[in-house]
Amino acid sequence: MVIAAAARAHDPITTKLTWSKEISRVVYQHCASCHRPAGRAMPLLTYEEARPWAKAIRDEVLNRRMPPWDAVKGVGEFRNDPSLSLPEMDLLVNWVEGGAPEGDPVYLPTVPGVPEPPVEPGGRGREVRDRLTLTAPMTLRAIHPSGAVEVVAALPDGSIKRLLWVRDFRPEWNRSYVLRTPLRLPKGTQLMAYGAPVEIW
Repeated sequence: MVIAAAARAHDPITTKLTWSKEISRVVYQHCASCHRPAGRAMPLLTYEEARPWAKAIRDEVLNRRMPPWDAVKGVGEFRNDPSLSLPEMDLLVNWVEGGAPEGDPVYLPTVPGVPEPPVEPGGRGREVRDRLTLTAPMTLRAIHPSGAVEVVAALPDGSIKRLLWVRDFRPEWNRSYVLRTPLRLPKGTQLMAYGAPVEIW
């Protein structure tokens, strides 16, 4: 902390963005579920906790390693995706490169409490191992992969919908991908899993 404090004292402040006003809100929304006391990673809920990690945060954000999300962007839209938007990424990067100032703590939002666990689909899903042809219509709400996989739906009208692509599977997250908008699939739709089996709801 002495080294971090010394480095902080020599960082020129060239931005009006501050931890108290803008950055804490981004961190609380996207990072607090893991980066908290007794969480999966080091806590980042206060300026004192986050400031020594500022440059590492910038690098992880720019490389899209944090927040962790192992589905390929552009394939499907999911309600439980914690990824940062481009404007949020710009805020974090510009704050760090502008000296990572704290700002006036009077503007700090309330520190979030322990988050509710993500809502998982209830009951047992239907397994798709290679290919499944629907014998009746269904509304697809979530997909739970068991490994790296691309999931595609071939509809009876000949159209193709790419539903999910998990290229770098991380078993420690053990997550279901909950569709932002449930998808109605007609009878005769072929669901194909190129890779590991998946469960669908």
